[in-house]
Amino acid sequence: MSKYVLEFLVLIACVEFGTSIRCYECNSANNSMCIDPTIYDDETVQRYLHSTDCSRSAFQAPNPLASQQMFCRKIVQTILHKGHDPEVRVTRGCGWVKHHKACYKADNEDHLETVCQCFSDDCNSAMTVNHSILTIFTSLAFILLKYKMV
Repeated sequence: MSKYVLEFLVLIACVEFGTSIRCYECNSANNSMCIDPTIYDDETVQRYLHSTDCSRSAFQAPNPLASQQMFCRKIVQTILHKGHDPEVRVTRGCGWVKHHKACYKADNEDHLETVCQCFSDDCNSAMTVNHSILTIFTSLAFILLKYKMV
C-alpha cells in the first residue's frame, strides 16, 4: 500500500496547481522576438520573452469576476501606411472578452488583423508541449504498465 502512496505523491508533485493562466506578453514594436518565438531556443525565449500570470497582468480585466475566465491572445496586425510599405506587428498577452471563434479576422481602413485566443499556459507562443505535461503522461503510462503486469 505504501508504494501506491509514494507513486501517487510523486505524480502529484509534477502537477502545477493554480487557477490563473500564464501568457506571453509582448509587442513586436519593442521586442522583435514577439513576431515568432518558435525560431529561438527555449533558453532564449525564457530569458527575453516575458510570460505573465494573467491574474497579475498589467492589462488586467476591468471586471474582477472576468479574471477567472482569462485566456491568452495573439494579435497579428498589418498596418497600412499611406505612401509606405505595410508594417506587420504582433501583440501577445492576456485576454478577458472571449470571441465565439478561436481565430477571427478584421479588416479596417488602416489595418488588417488576425486575432487568435487559446486557453492553456503560454499557448500564445506556438511552442512545443510543456515538459510537466510530458512528465505527467509518462509517469501515468509507467504506472499503468507496471500494475497491468502485476
